[in-house]
Amino acid sequence: MSEAGTIRIGIGGWSYDPWRGTFFPEKLPKTRELEHAATRLTAIEINATYYGRQKPETFAKWAASVPDGFRFAVKASRYATARKILADGAESVAMFLDQGLERLEDRLGPVLWQLPPTKAFDREDLARFLALLPADIGGRPARHVLEARHASFDDPAALALLRDHNIAIAHVDRPDAPAIAERTADFAYARLERAVAAEPAGYTPEALDHWATVAREWVAAGDDAYLFFIAGDKVRNPDAAEAMIARVGR
Repeated sequence: MSEAGTIRIGIGGWSYDPWRGTFFPEKLPKTRELEHAATRLTAIEINATYYGRQKPETFAKWAASVPDGFRFAVKASRYATARKILADGAESVAMFLDQGLERLEDRLGPVLWQLPPTKAFDREDLARFLALLPADIGGRPARHVLEARHASFDDPAALALLRDHNIAIAHVDRPDAPAIAERTADFAYARLERAVAAEPAGYTPEALDHWATVAREWVAAGDDAYLFFIAGDKVRNPDAAEAMIARVGR
C-alpha cells in the first residue's frame, strides 16, 4: 500500500488590509505578514507573479520567511496564457520561468497556468503549449497545474494530454467555472472560491467537512494535495483555510 501523501492548505497572497486585526495582529509590521501567515497555514498561492516579474532576490526572501515543509504555489504570468493561441506565448512562458523561481528551492510547489474563460480546448494548441513547460525548475522536478475555465476542457482528449505530461487539472469550486474532478497527475490542486462573509469560516461546516473528505481521498493513494481558498468574500479565506487545517491536521 502506498504511503499517504501530504495535504497543504492556504490562501491566495498574504497582504490584504481587511485581514489586519483578524488574521494578522493589528500592529504586525507588513514586512512580517508572510512570516506570520506561514505559522498558521501550510501553503500560499503567490499571485503577484501573475501581474508582473519579480526579482530573484524576492523569491529567495520569501523562501527564507517560511518554515520547512511549507510550499508556495506560483501563479504564472497572464502574458503567458491570456492568448487565443497558447503556443504563441513561448517567449512569455520562458520569461516567466526565467525570473528566479528556483530561488524558492524546496519551498517551490506547483506552478498554476490559468487560462482565460474564453479559451476553448484545442488539442493541437494545448499539446504545443504543454510541450513548453519544463520537467524541472532549478534541478528539482516541476509540478504544473492547468486551470481551464471553459467547459470544453472536460473532454477525455484534453485530460489524456494532461496525464501524458503529469500535469494536474485544477478542481475549481466556483459557479461560473467547470468543476473538473479528474485526476491527471500525481498530485491534486483545488481552488475554492465560494467563501461568504456571513459564514464565520467562509464555508459552512458541512462544506468544509466535504472538502476535508475529498482531500483525504486524494492523498490516500500517496499523492499530495493542495487546497487554496481564493476570491469569494476574500476577508474569510484565512478563516476557511484554518478551519480546514483543523480538520485534516498540519
